[in-house]
Amino acid sequence: MNEMLSTSFPPRTAAQADTPIILQRLLDAARECVIVVDRNMRISHCNIPAAVTFARAGLELENRRLSEVIRDPDLHEAFRKAITTQVSSDVRLELAAMEKRNFDIHIAPIDINGHACAIGFFYETTQIDRLETIRQEFLSNISHELRTPLTSILAFVETLENGGIEDRENCTRFLSVIRRNAERMRSLISDISELSMIESGNVTMDIREVKLAIEAQDVMNSLANRAAERKVKLKNEVSSDVSVFADPIRLEQMLVNLIDNAIKFNREGGTVTVSHRIENGRDIISVSDTGEGVLPEHAQRIFERFYRADRARTSDVGGTGLGLSIVKHLARLHGGEVTLASKLGHGSTFSIELPA
Repeated sequence: MNEMLSTSFPPRTAAQADTPIILQRLLDAARECVIVVDRNMRISHCNIPAAVTFARAGLELENRRLSEVIRDPDLHEAFRKAITTQVSSDVRLELAAMEKRNFDIHIAPIDINGHACAIGFFYETTQIDRLETIRQEFLSNISHELRTPLTSILAFVETLENGGIEDRENCTRFLSVIRRNAERMRSLISDISELSMIESGNVTMDIREVKLAIEAQDVMNSLANRAAERKVKLKNEVSSDVSVFADPIRLEQMLVNLIDNAIKFNREGGTVTVSHRIENGRDIISVSDTGEGVLPEHAQRIFERFYRADRARTSDVGGTGLGLSIVKHLARLHGGEVTLASKLGHGSTFSIELPA
């Protein structure tokens, strides 16, 4: 009997006996999730990143069927194929948990102590995919924002070239439209350049004590004509003795964007109010309007580049769609934040929080 056992199962060498230990050490050294599946489609080995990513409710991954851990037919078939045909393959996995995560997976056959298995390397692409989506949205938005004024400019130039230049009254009107659209393009390019500098960290901050009431009033004076056109009243409720610590130029930029935004999206006869309070030892500068307010689903994305809560209205009132994103980044450069509180039918309040 002993001889039969000895013949059927020859003793393993020291190297063979250590193979699982060496394999596990190699797996644990990998940054990516790695899973080894045996012929029975059970997970025989995995590393710590895989256990953290795929284990549910603290369950152990090893010795569990692959289909219990990751329910994806394409993944299951790729592991089976690697085991039975010794052919490598690549698959794409999308995990729809609390937060969607994407993986590119390379699956290859592997022999462990004479047993055919398959090993899968999970390269997470969630962040790359998110950045690619942002890039595509940016290109789509920038193309749209530039195409609209450019189309108008070309149309009116063509009209002038085809004889319209002889009509002085129409010529003046056409040139006015061309100028307005050219200025819109210039403003857009300027905001893109500004946002790029801010996001790349190429902005120098000169933090100093600033009289907030004076700064707010200067901005309101510069926007008075625009407010008058829309019949919007501007109110400065900041006390004359209030000072905040900020970069004067960047603070002005934030106030211009917020007050201009409040004017554009206010109702006729409405009011834009700038106020200040101290909360938890921090300065809170608020810009409130009496407009229609912002829906909750839009409020979560309102500070994204080019995001439009109301595209139809935005096309009427103008703007580059970058103002609130610039405010967000400038507030963070000050060590603060910008938030939105809004109630449908009762207006919105944007608040800049700055360290005191």
